[in-house]
Amino acid sequence: MGRIDVTAVATTTIPVSTQAPPTQARNLDSKQDMGDKVFRIGTSASGVAVLALMAAVGVFLSVQAAQALSKSGFSFITTSDWQPDRNHFGIAAVIAGTVTIALVAVVVALPLSMGTALFITEVAPPRFRSLLIALVDLMAAVPSVVYGLWGLFLFQGWVISLSRWISTWFGWIPIFKVTGADPHGAVTNSTVFTASAFIAGLVVALMVVPIQCSVMREVFSQVPLGEREGAFALGSTRWGMIRAVSLPFGQGGIIGGTMLGLGRALGETIAVVLIISPRFDINFHVLEAGGNSVSSLIALRYSEASGFGLSALMAAGLALFIMTLGVNFVASIFIARSRSGASSEA
Repeated sequence: MGRIDVTAVATTTIPVSTQAPPTQARNLDSKQDMGDKVFRIGTSASGVAVLALMAAVGVFLSVQAAQALSKSGFSFITTSDWQPDRNHFGIAAVIAGTVTIALVAVVVALPLSMGTALFITEVAPPRFRSLLIALVDLMAAVPSVVYGLWGLFLFQGWVISLSRWISTWFGWIPIFKVTGADPHGAVTNSTVFTASAFIAGLVVALMVVPIQCSVMREVFSQVPLGEREGAFALGSTRWGMIRAVSLPFGQGGIIGGTMLGLGRALGETIAVVLIISPRFDINFHVLEAGGNSVSSLIALRYSEASGFGLSALMAAGLALFIMTLGVNFVASIFIARSRSGASSEA
């Protein structure tokens, strides 16, 4: 057989382009139909409308409160009394009462909402989860006046015994001290515990549980399935998986949901008005009768206010508006981080 000459085999050469690659990215244009355009315009208009509405509320309160703020000055924040007719008024007492009621509500609602969210996402059978979610969300649809009437006529009688017990055994802690409380006076001593910030805070806590629970449940449901299964594969128990995977991943959602509940508790009006007994002094003893809040002050004094007194109420409303806006803004930051998964440490 003849030998093939390698040098005789023809080779094919692929020409290489000498042109430089493009320095700019190409524009990929996609044709939008009418539905996409309407959706984009509608969502943009809705966002702008919400921002404009919030700005309009702030401007309106600022204009209406200008007269009272120009008269009182910085003393508006440090004065506890409320006598606009005598030019002696301030929000120190009502701000303290608002914060006290809101903190009691958040402290009580946090374990309830977090436990409920973990039970729905991690423990409850899948066929019952939709029912439990609907029941929790239904709590948010109950009117505030219903919570207030229930707390005034039924719940308050149950909590008085708890308040007396806390005051008896933990009265050495300043916030649980009750002036005039007698551990041996079972009946005559009940009036010092009624209409307290503690009772109002417990009622408000039940109102903020659905908000906190919905945020936490959404975040816990986004825990990566691989991390859950990996924890179980390493021999972890269900509680160990929750502690090592779910809670670190949902940390931002827990903080954000808690702060959203705090913003809701700061502005609660009807339930607080029905339960609490108004007083205008700074009182951090949560078990004592009496207290106040900015929203209840406005609700009680608005019908009889006119002129300068109405401007003072608008100034109080402006302070509450700024507080709730700041709390909700910080909460939105934590919730956005939790939804992106940035808070996961597992």
